[in-house]
Amino acid sequence: MTEPAMIDVNTLRISFGHGASLVHAVDGVSFTVREGETFGLVGESGCGKSTVLRALCGLNPAWSGDISIAGAALARPPDRAFFRRVQMVFQDPYGSLHPRHTVNTTLGEPLAIHGIGDRDRRIVEVLEQVGLGPAFRYRYPHQLSGGQRQRLAIARALILEPRVLLLDEPTSALDVSVQAEILNLLTDLRRARGLTCILVSHDLAVVAHMCNRLAVMMQGRIVEELDVAALAEGRTATEYGTGLLTASRGYDRRLAAAFVEKTEE
Repeated sequence: MTEPAMIDVNTLRISFGHGASLVHAVDGVSFTVREGETFGLVGESGCGKSTVLRALCGLNPAWSGDISIAGAALARPPDRAFFRRVQMVFQDPYGSLHPRHTVNTTLGEPLAIHGIGDRDRRIVEVLEQVGLGPAFRYRYPHQLSGGQRQRLAIARALILEPRVLLLDEPTSALDVSVQAEILNLLTDLRRARGLTCILVSHDLAVVAHMCNRLAVMMQGRIVEELDVAALAEGRTATEYGTGLLTASRGYDRRLAAAFVEKTEE
């Protein structure tokens, strides 16, 4: 039996600028994410990955094509109920939190906006779920480490109990020692809550850790889709995908030497 689609994107197009300065940031992107799945969008910086996420979470209404989430077409602008179903964790935990809001205010504000009661219990519960605990409740962002700020950002996204979590490079601004902790936390939360996730990253190791399937983007288009098993075995279908995989493995002395020989011929 085919698992139901939670996210369905068909011929999504997003452009910026006009005339000679027109840029097609996303050019006819289509993909489907099954319920409970984690789907990766990978590619070099500027390929349109994060722009896709901003459309999916309602932050960029200037798109064409079709987007549906949980079987409902995405409205422009989305209604309030949409933001209880779909939440996003941003790349920069330093810039995504209000510097003058305590943890309690940051977590209480979404509950107040949506008229959700029992706030004390919900705030303490979500803090414990992300590994912070009630001792952090009245601290300010500047009193938290980078990893603790990202845990708070995850808690803020989860406190409305969404069905879809969009992750925009959630570990790239963190120290390497903290990245694995955040990835493991996100994996555990996805399983416990039955979340459907889209993870945007340029780091294929991060994608392999979290995702079931992924799409490779180049210049605003998806050039191939593959599952994590194919990624692990290096079975890519395009030259760009192969190059991205090779680059993700870091510096390779033999490849560098072969490149030098080729350029000197």
